[in-house]
Amino acid sequence: MAEAWRGDEIPLKGLLVGHYTDLEAMTGCTALLLEEGAVAAADVRGAAPGTRETDLLAPENTVERVHALLLTGGSAFGLGAAEGVVRFLWERGRGFPTPAGPVPIVPGAVLYDLGRGAVFRPPGLEAGYAACQEASRRVAEGSVGAGTGALAGGVKGGVGLAGYTLEEGFGVGALAAVNSLGRPFDPLTGRLYAEGLLEGAERALLPDLARYRGRREEYRYPLLLGGNTTLAAVFTDAPLTKAQARRLAIMAQDGIARALRPAHTPLDGDLVFALALGDGRGVGLPLLLRLGAYAADALARAIARAVLLAEGLGFPTYRALAAGEGA
Repeated sequence: MAEAWRGDEIPLKGLLVGHYTDLEAMTGCTALLLEEGAVAAADVRGAAPGTRETDLLAPENTVERVHALLLTGGSAFGLGAAEGVVRFLWERGRGFPTPAGPVPIVPGAVLYDLGRGAVFRPPGLEAGYAACQEASRRVAEGSVGAGTGALAGGVKGGVGLAGYTLEEGFGVGALAAVNSLGRPFDPLTGRLYAEGLLEGAERALLPDLARYRGRREEYRYPLLLGGNTTLAAVFTDAPLTKAQARRLAIMAQDGIARALRPAHTPLDGDLVFALALGDGRGVGLPLLLRLGAYAADALARAIARAVLLAEGLGFPTYRALAAGEGA
């Protein structure tokens, strides 16, 4: 039986996470540094994605390993933060070998948080570089990094981390930046959609719903702000091939649909990256199936944790809303 990760530390070797948080601009970015590189893939289900270097992740393309990953706020402006990650890696001699020296491969994706802060200052080169400088195996959650200005179905979104260690000895985890059109909770009951997947310590964060009075979900959104997206990275130390990493990303997308309703909408850019830290030789189908199933569970938990740990920063939080009245 798989054992759920506890605490905020990634127990996998070779993966570090760092945030840059700009509270004045209500935005930020999150960098995942891959010390030995990683086999990578991506699966896009939202209709409004903003991405960088995702085409090279296709199994038929040449580059086998990426060196970092960027999740960022700032909409399309925020893609500039990837240049800071590239600079950080280049200074340390890490990248795809070329005759002129190593070229860091840094895929990335953006979410929309424009207009939520006091100033317009999307993450740029300096923000990406600073996130790399802060990277470690301990991961801050809530209203930080790419989740600083995030909103989730009318309540504060953020960053969440969750994972499992399988009995086969491999780990699989998920990091989510939740900025969704869909709600993370049932507006009739107030319960998180992913509540059933939470572990003991996580369940202690759930609000008392005794005073909650809600209404049935009708999927009506009169204030369509035009910018939403849940970004996620799932990662494992199993030695997946690029094609298997792609299947991991596809299966993990179900975690978004379990935790947010609706998901993958015309107004979201929902995207899941998959990172395999092993040597890329591949695994058997039974293990791949189990990794994918737990990746989806981990992603749903990570989304719930992001919402539970979010600080309002001027916006309503799920915990405050659920403890009061109405949706």
